[in-house]
Amino acid sequence: MRLSITTWNANSVRLREPPLRRIVAEIDPDVLCLQETKVEDGKFPHGLVTELGFEHRFVHGQKGYHGVAVFSKLPLANCRTHKWCGIEDSRHAVCELAGGIELHNLYIPAGGDVPDPDENPKFRHKLQMLDELSDWFADNRDDRRRAVLLGDLNIAPLETDVWSHKQLLSVVSHTPVEVERLGRLQASHGWVDAVREIIPPEQKLFSWWSYRNRDWNASDRGRRLDHIWLTPALAPALRDAAVKREARGWEQPSDHVPVTVELEI
Repeated sequence: MRLSITTWNANSVRLREPPLRRIVAEIDPDVLCLQETKVEDGKFPHGLVTELGFEHRFVHGQKGYHGVAVFSKLPLANCRTHKWCGIEDSRHAVCELAGGIELHNLYIPAGGDVPDPDENPKFRHKLQMLDELSDWFADNRDDRRRAVLLGDLNIAPLETDVWSHKQLLSVVSHTPVEVERLGRLQASHGWVDAVREIIPPEQKLFSWWSYRNRDWNASDRGRRLDHIWLTPALAPALRDAAVKREARGWEQPSDHVPVTVELEI
């Protein structure tokens, strides 16, 4: 059975009905994971999600900030959340998919503007969450686990994941300390970067373009902040991956675009 999974930072789900409809129409994922839904659970647009064909869902939100959601055309089981850094942020949802696949939907803190944990509490929070996640996955590692980790990880690790490696080395999302922390998280369970298994690491690839750019496509000052990883036990199921760049130019766009993988399970 083919299983397609898409991740997308919606940047406020209630403002994104047009692109959400196009994602469903053009990508047609079996599972769609959102980050930055920015709405408490009681005000989530459940009617729209049902209309779009997702009978199963799990939402974990809060008013005005953060928030993650999992929509599925197939049953979800054992859905739960994790709290990190002792903070009641809605940043991590876990569900079990068909075939016993464990899905982790994550929204890592952006980290503010100053890449110094002593001067910037937001950056310190980002590093702390990455450290806690790494420790948790390492402590609970099971090499038989078939799992997906995805979402807006807010770090562009490769030189080809940013428009200018040299100019962004001191900019939050591509600093060496963040890249090292993301590498530690990836190593914690031997996670495979599914998108870069399909799209060569030598190729420039972005999933986010700032709203500040007058012409995002012409300037192309993007970063690859949105990721889909697979455990080694699941990686052989990977068949395809894609980043839907053109979605950045749709009506009422998010500053992120959808990232999709296809698995044979």
